[in-house]
Amino acid sequence: MADSSYRWVVVAAGGFMGCIAMGSLFSLPVLLTPMAEATGWSRTGISGAMTVGFLAMAMTSMVWGALSDRFGARPVVMSGAALFALSLWLAGHAPSLLLFQASFGVLAGATVAAFFAPMMATVTGWFTTQRSLAVSLVSAGMGLAPVTMSPLAARLAATYDWRTVLSILAAVVAVTTVPTALLLRRPPPQPAMEGPTGDASPEGMTVRQAVTSLPFIVLVLTNFFCCATHSGPIFHTVSYAELCGISALAAVSIYSVEGIAGMGGRIGFGLLGDRFGAKRILVAGLLAQAFGALAYFFARELIQFYVVAAIFGFIYAGIMPLYAVLIRENFPMRMMGTIMGGTGMAGSLGMATGPVLGGWIFDTTGGYGALYLTSFGLGLGAFLVAMTFRPFGGLRTSVRAQAA
Repeated sequence: MADSSYRWVVVAAGGFMGCIAMGSLFSLPVLLTPMAEATGWSRTGISGAMTVGFLAMAMTSMVWGALSDRFGARPVVMSGAALFALSLWLAGHAPSLLLFQASFGVLAGATVAAFFAPMMATVTGWFTTQRSLAVSLVSAGMGLAPVTMSPLAARLAATYDWRTVLSILAAVVAVTTVPTALLLRRPPPQPAMEGPTGDASPEGMTVRQAVTSLPFIVLVLTNFFCCATHSGPIFHTVSYAELCGISALAAVSIYSVEGIAGMGGRIGFGLLGDRFGAKRILVAGLLAQAFGALAYFFARELIQFYVVAAIFGFIYAGIMPLYAVLIRENFPMRMMGTIMGGTGMAGSLGMATGPVLGGWIFDTTGGYGALYLTSFGLGLGAFLVAMTFRPFGGLRTSVRAQAA
């Protein structure tokens, strides 16, 4: 019954809410220059709000995940959506940089986390086959943000001041995500996975055993370095392109190209993960991501940015859903929210490095070249750590084995 048709409704709801939430959060790179010009706040200070946001996401990911394990995704996501809308509205009315960092950073970061671990845990619970494709489709919805929400923010910013833009985005979040969360349902029960000898069910694994296990630690470290690799390029490439003489609207279009390519990457990597195994595709993708980040170092013209953005977006967006698949294959369903929240915490910490690191590099050197070199090194680190991942042999649920 876990493969009932309603599972695709859950996938669609997750993708839609993720698009709105991520797009609203990542409106800050689009608003970075207008905010700096209007307020006199430093780019480092404004970018720091995004870093604070990712730190807040890290601190709350496991909390939201654990709440969804206990109460289900629907009330958790609805509560987070309402609070996230409030945080955007408060950020738009912040009279000082410190209060902006508190509202957009602490509150928005803490509440947007409610969309991710609970949502991914719920989706993986609905699927026993096509699991990689399902989580990739949810992630693809999030990938629509650069194609939809970022251009929306840019067009609004061309007409309104940044405060009004954030207030409008707050209203969009409130009227779309809160009602959509009503579509979420708990996944139906699934047969417990057996251990290596057939008598050691992973359902007997405690949360403490799970979060201290080597597979969990490796996934946490991999996700940290992975997200640290692409966070800087994602956040600062619009500003970098503007420094290269590209207009603001054209620079935002680079972001959109990255997002469109990311949608294809999510679906493509999802299909490859179902076909060849999530770990194998993840490791290969992490190596490719490192070189994709490095390629931005050499981009100067608009067409060069488009090519690099298409490649980089395809890769980094494609590998992200594979973490959820590996988690579902190795840990009990009853703790999915908690475990995914834990890896999400690591990813958020990684994402927190890019905005402030790039801002500091720009303020110190007057450019972004060192950022892309650093991202390349972090990408190699993610690849090397992922190579050490060893699944719980008997706790894995192979899609191909099920199909046979």
